Amino acid sequence: MSEAPVFPIRNPCPPGACQCDRDRLLDDPHADKRILQLTKEEEKRLLARIEAVSTYHDLKRIVHRMDQLLGLDVRIEPGPNEVRSARGFQIQLTERPGLCRKTRQAIPAAIRRCLESHPELAYAILDERGLFGAG
Repeated sequence: MSEAPVFPIRNPCPPGACQCDRDRLLDDPHADKRILQLTKEEEKRLLARIEAVSTYHDLKRIVHRMDQLLGLDVRIEPGPNEVRSARGFQIQLTERPGLCRKTRQAIPAAIRRCLESHPELAYAILDERGLFGAG
């Protein structure tokens, strides 16, 4: 087994509950282990921070920081049909070893709650894509 990371890492999921490949990630000495820094406590803090976002700039910044610090690629895009609410957006995290199933569901859900509580964020995402002529 490779040497242990120098930062606290997420506890393993119960057997059969998740297919995050945490052990395979730990065994690979060349793998990007940043995602393992997202402990359950840190995940709760991240979700609370996402839900507290109130400006489009802050949302973009937190998505960028998740990529920088954890290697998470988060995409927020309008869905193929009309966007009438936050449910009309496709919010996806790129699959990667070490990313827990619950986390893959929790982060998009937190972003969706943020969009529901701040509709101006949804308008800014749509405007970035050229809906209101700014693209």
